[in-house]
Amino acid sequence: MSGDPERLLADIRRCGRIPAHIAVIMDGNGRWAQARALPRPAGHQAGMRAVRELVEGGLQAGTRVLTLYAFSRENWSRPQGEIAALMALLEEYVEREGAELLSKGVRVRMLGERHRLSQTARAAVEGLEAATADGTALALNLCISYGARAELALAARTLAREVQDGRLSLEDIDENAMARRLYTWPAPDPDLLIRTSGERRLSNFLLWQVAYAEFYVTPVLWPDFTRLHLFEAIRDYQRRDRRFGRVTA
Repeated sequence: MSGDPERLLADIRRCGRIPAHIAVIMDGNGRWAQARALPRPAGHQAGMRAVRELVEGGLQAGTRVLTLYAFSRENWSRPQGEIAALMALLEEYVEREGAELLSKGVRVRMLGERHRLSQTARAAVEGLEAATADGTALALNLCISYGARAELALAARTLAREVQDGRLSLEDIDENAMARRLYTWPAPDPDLLIRTSGERRLSNFLLWQVAYAEFYVTPVLWPDFTRLHLFEAIRDYQRRDRRFGRVTA
């Protein structure tokens, strides 16, 4: 593929079939740091630059939604020092990127168990959500303290409670009812799922929503990910025949 992001972007625009929603499993920060004999938090710090590249590339390409897997529920089992560094990094991201996101019309939402964040990290995220609430150029979903199984269980409990309270009948529970109670609502399901670092697993990410997403795995570690890599993934997506279970003539 071309190493020129502008040329590749022009190719993407000529094709015209831009994925409306791109989900990204940002993997490889630890390995990036280890390869450079740096502490793991240094990899997370470097990964913040890749988030900016992704957002700017998404805006250039014209996608409408980006959903990033930043911190899983399982990540809480990591050493306390690393967790503290990640919470501090989240606050730093809000401080450094907030004004830029606002100026570019990016609306930010956090998806996950926000009550588990540190008080200062939660306040920073919620402040950014409020500040960018009117953005229309791009929706940026940050999955933090997120797990898809927990999300599905929460949606199921919500439906059960609504039935118990008489606000919903059993006959009303269908796929659409479930989808409306997931964190990602009202965004459309992802068209494209990108995973960096070469791993080939979902890692409990958007299990319901990626039912028909196209998967793209790249060996690039997350801190090295650039908009060129994003454009390569989109171009690969544009070459695929999406049948959604149907047979084409």
